[in-house]
Amino acid sequence: MKKILIIVPAFNEAENISRVIHRLYDENRDWDILVINDASEDNTSRLARDTGKITAVIDLPFNLGIGGCVQTGFRYARDNGYDITLQFDGDGQHNAEEIRKLLDLVISGEADVAIGSRFSEKHDGFKSSVYRRIGIRIFEWFSFMLIRQRITDHTSGFRAYNRKAIKFLADYYPSDYPEPEVVILLGRNGFRIRETFTQMHERQGGVSSIPLSKGPYYMIKVMLAMFMSSIRSKTYRNE
Repeated sequence: MKKILIIVPAFNEAENISRVIHRLYDENRDWDILVINDASEDNTSRLARDTGKITAVIDLPFNLGIGGCVQTGFRYARDNGYDITLQFDGDGQHNAEEIRKLLDLVISGEADVAIGSRFSEKHDGFKSSVYRRIGIRIFEWFSFMLIRQRITDHTSGFRAYNRKAIKFLADYYPSDYPEPEVVILLGRNGFRIRETFTQMHERQGGVSSIPLSKGPYYMIKVMLAMFMSSIRSKTYRNE
């Protein structure tokens, strides 16, 4: 049996965190759940603990952003011998029922990293704003130019990683715009990335940390970060 850790990064998710944890726990009680509380100003940490259904809460002393949260989770997974780590955002937008789709890609050996994509298939469900969809399509094109892999959902926070990827990202996880950047970093270092279609719900509360709707300035900054990741020397060594 694979030892699996669910990393739940959370910043001011008091409106969602209890519901997210209960859904994860009800889906599979053998999965360990780790909440990374990113110096929230609300009751996120206490509410997570009060569920009684998690392995641990790590309370960061100050706000590190999504990159610092997720890297903290990878280091915990590496140090505690987990075979697979899955990132599952604390905002309640992902379906716990679809976790198995990502895990199957990793457990089977088909992928080192599996990404749940809202855009790999046409559907009638929630798709986010037009501005976000345009931005994500630009990321898809730019990413293909850099690493010759077609990734349709660079901002997805629904991802699974095998032990090799866990070890790598515990040391090298990006901090500025981590979700788009890490796709480039992984592709540059020869990791096998696969996507599978997953649905997404509209936020029930809280505020997104990815302001794609703020226009070209944000897009340019993200694309610059992706480009810089693509020209970095390869860092991975298969031991």
